[in-house]
Parts: sequence; structure tokens; C-alpha cells
Amino acid sequence: MGTMHAVRGHRRGGPEQLVYEEASRPVAGKGELLVRVRAASITAAELSWPATWTDSFDETGSPRVPVVPSKEFSGVVDAVGESVTGFDTGDEVYGLIPFLRDGAAAEFTVVPADVVAAKPAGLDHEHAAALPLAGLTAWQGLVEHGGLTAGQRVLVHGGAGGVGSIAVQVAAALGAEVIATSNGRAAEFVRELGARRVIDYSTQRFEDEVADVDLVFDTVGGDTLSRSWKVLRPGGTLVSVASPPGERDGFKGVFFIVEPDREGLDELSGLVSRGLLDPRLDRVVPLRDTADAYRALEQGRRRGKIVIKVS
Repeated sequence: MGTMHAVRGHRRGGPEQLVYEEASRPVAGKGELLVRVRAASITAAELSWPATWTDSFDETGSPRVPVVPSKEFSGVVDAVGESVTGFDTGDEVYGLIPFLRDGAAAEFTVVPADVVAAKPAGLDHEHAAALPLAGLTAWQGLVEHGGLTAGQRVLVHGGAGGVGSIAVQVAAALGAEVIATSNGRAAEFVRELGARRVIDYSTQRFEDEVADVDLVFDTVGGDTLSRSWKVLRPGGTLVSVASPPGERDGFKGVFFIVEPDREGLDELSGLVSRGLLDPRLDRVVPLRDTADAYRALEQGRRRGKIVIKVS
């Protein structure tokens, strides 16, 4: 079977529970791929999700420790499981690992083949690893749940963050007029991503600055989410990945959890190949420093994703 280096948590908790250690190398089963991980990406609040530590999305599940965190990966197929077609050893691939499985903060990971896609041409592994969760969240939120079409006005909350920075680019690539909120220090960065206008949330109330928005894409939650109804046009849509927005007469409110999706990854790869999408990295750290990377997530004010360089 062999061994590998991995970051694992043996007790539920935060970054303090993560240990860089030697572990057994996983084996690809039926319908699975064994991927040699080149890079992995991490997400804010990931270590607080019940799905990270148990076999359930809520608090009713049983523990499944030790666990390997990080659900986004880019790497090379090392072995192909039974009944898998369309992949060969040596293929460069990327994807989002289902949340109830071990993640990619390790030298090897096992993934269902049906959620894996070819790595976007032109992206290195670090940038490719930054795309699956944030990219699929943006795509599913804007297109599948928000019904975004060209010419609509979109307000993206948290436009400089890991998900927000992708959402701004995807919305602009699809022909929308994009407005985004961010800290003023990141305003130029967000404009470079494709936002026509950036509202500094530290000095401005967005509801005083914008109105008649077709779609709000919220990554922040809380007071920002509740105030967002005010800027929508009649019949507009409020999509949040932070918390359920509730309902308002004459409007549509949507909360969703991103799902692994090969077709969505292929759509994102198409935007990359056309020069319309460029995942932005806040920093890249080595595998052994994964716990410190999760601590950095708690500090906020990032510009893009934090990526783990595995090999």
C-alpha cells in the first residue's frame, strides 16, 4: 500500500488540531482515481463544517477522524480504478472532492472519477487548485441559481475574496454589468477583475450607492445579506452562500451549498482558455505549513485564494 505525507486532524477543532505526519497511501476503488496531488486549496470556515469531521452535513453524523482537510486539488492521475473510462495515468486533472470524503492536503488523494475534469490548459497546478470550489460556487450561484444573462446588473459582495474574485470575473465574462463591494485597499484589484464599480464597505453603505440590481451574489452574510434586499429591482434575485436569505414578496431568495460537478469545471476551463478567467492567489505555502494557512484564513482581507503546494 505504501505511505505518504499528509496533514490530518485527529480531533475535531481548528487549525491547532492539524498535524503534518506520515499516513497510509489511499487506494483507488471502483469508479475512483488515485491522484498524486500537486497543489490543494483551502476555504474559510472549512474546519467548522460538520461534513469535514463527520459522515453528515449536520450535527447528527458520526466522527470519521483522522481526516484530511482541503477539498480542492490539482494533480496527476497515478492510478485508475475499476470501471473508470476516459482517464489514463499521467493525465493532469483538477476538481472538487465531495465534502464527506478526505481532502487533498496530502501527497495522494482518491476522488470519484465522475467529478474530475482535465486541468485547464495554460494554468499551473497552483492556480488550477484555486478554481474548483470558488469557481463552481460562482458558476452555480450566478448561472444555475441566479439565472444570470448578458446585460444584467450584478452586485457581488466580497469581491476581493476567494469566491468573490471568481464571481466578479465569471459575471463579467458572461456579459453582466458588475458592481462589487470590498475594502477600499482592494478596489483597484477588484476593478482589474472586471467590476465596473467598486464600493468601499468600510466607508460607504452599498444600498445608498446602487439600486435596480437584477442579481445580488452574497459571500458575506449577516447585516450585509439582510440589507441587500433594498438594492434589488422588482423580481430580482438574492443568492447567498453565507446563510439563508429568507423570503421577500416579489423577490427570489436562494441559499445553496456548492456541489462537485465536472460539467461546471469544463465551463470554467472554457473561460480560462478564452482569457476571461484567471484565478488569483493570495499566497502559496508548503504542505507542512497547512495549519498556518488555515490560521491566515481567519484573519480575513485576502486577495484571492490560499493554496497549498504539495509536490
